[in-house]
Amino acid sequence: MNSNSKKSETRLYIIGAGFAGQMIATDIKRKKIFGHVAAFLDDDKSIIGTEIDGIPVFGPVNSNTVSLLKCSSDDQAIIAMPSASVTRIRTIFEALSKNGFTHIKILPSISQVVNGTAHLIQAREINPLDILGRTPIVIQLTQSLSYLRGKRVLITGAGGSIGSELARQLLSGGAERLYLFGHGENSIYQIDRELRLLQSEGVGEKAVIVPIIGDMKDREYIKYIISRTHCNVIFHCAAYKHVPMMEENPVAAIENNVFGTKNILDAALESNVDRFVLISTDKAVQPVSVYGISKMLCEKLVLDASQKANNNQSFMFVRFGNVLGSRGSILPLFMNQIKNGGPVTVTDRDMERYFMTIPEACSLVLQAGGVGKNGVSYLLDMGTPINILELAEQIIRFSGFEPYKDIDIKITGIRKGERLVEPLWLPEEHPTPTQYTKLLQLQNISQMKISLSDLLDKLAPICLGSKYNEPITQEYRNGTLLKQILSEAVPSYYDFLKETAGV
Repeated sequence: MNSNSKKSETRLYIIGAGFAGQMIATDIKRKKIFGHVAAFLDDDKSIIGTEIDGIPVFGPVNSNTVSLLKCSSDDQAIIAMPSASVTRIRTIFEALSKNGFTHIKILPSISQVVNGTAHLIQAREINPLDILGRTPIVIQLTQSLSYLRGKRVLITGAGGSIGSELARQLLSGGAERLYLFGHGENSIYQIDRELRLLQSEGVGEKAVIVPIIGDMKDREYIKYIISRTHCNVIFHCAAYKHVPMMEENPVAAIENNVFGTKNILDAALESNVDRFVLISTDKAVQPVSVYGISKMLCEKLVLDASQKANNNQSFMFVRFGNVLGSRGSILPLFMNQIKNGGPVTVTDRDMERYFMTIPEACSLVLQAGGVGKNGVSYLLDMGTPINILELAEQIIRFSGFEPYKDIDIKITGIRKGERLVEPLWLPEEHPTPTQYTKLLQLQNISQMKISLSDLLDKLAPICLGSKYNEPITQEYRNGTLLKQILSEAVPSYYDFLKETAGV
């Protein structure tokens, strides 16, 4: 028996008989290689017991109904309920898992299923993000992305978690061109290939996709690229992000994150880019790490650029906390540790973080890019913080194991540059609601004892050397000196180093 004939016998059950489920069923019938749709499962009493295009509708969606399907090891389920709450998805997942389904896929949230269309290619394997935390808010992408129609959009760090998700959602924005800028060849290749595949399957609109490999530390190249592409909007996601690693490589962190961002901002100002949106982080608030300081300085650079902008330009930043599922974050780390039999490592029992899913954060960033005003700072409402130890326990249970019995949890201790709780804002910033759900506005304040330009003048010889039109001196790449300068300029960093016996 060949693989295609085996696939044709695979029974597929679509959970949800609404527009999304029906479009998925049509997609499966058209392609004829993914198996056949055996039934819909739905809660709507008016359609239970009927047929849709020859496919029976069973229901309601609960463990009793699923048990009657007599699932085999080859059977698959696709949850096509893009507007369902996290609580409902969790209940459905538990019913499917309890009754033998090991292949469970899910369609993205309604914010990513626009214009009444849904495609099989958008379905992915379900993961803890889909059943943990709160229900993401719904952002109507077609409406919120209208400001990008016919425009040229450049995403820096387009191969990263945030950048790639922005690119996926921008497919539906009607942009003329999507420039995917990044330093990593493999990651840019992957998102470029994924977007073209999505387009070939009818997802989004026919924007021209242009991959660009480059380094934002290269000032002349950045100036060339931004002027040559004639981009109208820049979403700046690129940054070195791993806190402990940046503590070990402080010069690289400042050189890349701060001076790289300055290169892009200077080029955007010179090329008259319409809108510039910086992705910022809660670690920029009263920073206690070199990475946090680098992002705080990026925020200051954006505000400085807004003062130099002409009347047609808008420069802003959007700050938020952790995103669930980003590369190098705790979710993929936990999943890998569970896969290897444990233990799962947690730094401290009391550590908490604010979390948001990547799609929700990106939808809000895209919205902010359209409604945001020049020189105004924005904050995403992240809800309430989540205890990391409890999150680890939930993910272990999602994977079908019992914490401390099947998979152990080990407390490892806080690493360099980490703190138990990351504040999202300073009290003096007074976050206030805007007319848009979960988008807050901040008051701009300084967190430094020294002016931005004076601090950059001190840091440049260490980070750039001869690139700063000066001969290379003993200061060049001197990480100890750099940390000393930062601690003298940023009180929160000085206090943190003092408390941890770093100075």
